[in-house]
Amino acid sequence: MRSVGISVGLALAVSACATPGPVVRQNALPTPPAPSYGTIGLERVMGQNANALTQLFGQPLLDLSEGAGRKLQFGSNICVLDAYLYAPQQGGVPVVRHVDARQRTGAPIDRASCVAALTRREGGR
Repeated sequence: MRSVGISVGLALAVSACATPGPVVRQNALPTPPAPSYGTIGLERVMGQNANALTQLFGQPLLDLSEGAGRKLQFGSNICVLDAYLYAPQQGGVPVVRHVDARQRTGAPIDRASCVAALTRREGGR
């Protein structure tokens, strides 16, 4: 009987050591990491503010804000470009930190090709 009591005591002691402590959660950064894709051909877009994009592409088809981010969408008969703007960590005017592009059908298209197509179109939208 005594060995059973010692076994139970040891089991309780070991399980107490395995009890997880409080979970510490870090706040997510409001800006995305630097792009993991090449930015060649995107120089006219990356780092630009909303006014510069509007001058380059015309009025956006869509302008959404959520939390610290803003999404501007531009399109042509060839492609759709989504530009995501975030303020620098030290504050200031939000600038493009990420872009996505797709054909009108939803099929993938090179981001730089979409930027080139949008800058060559006539008029806005």
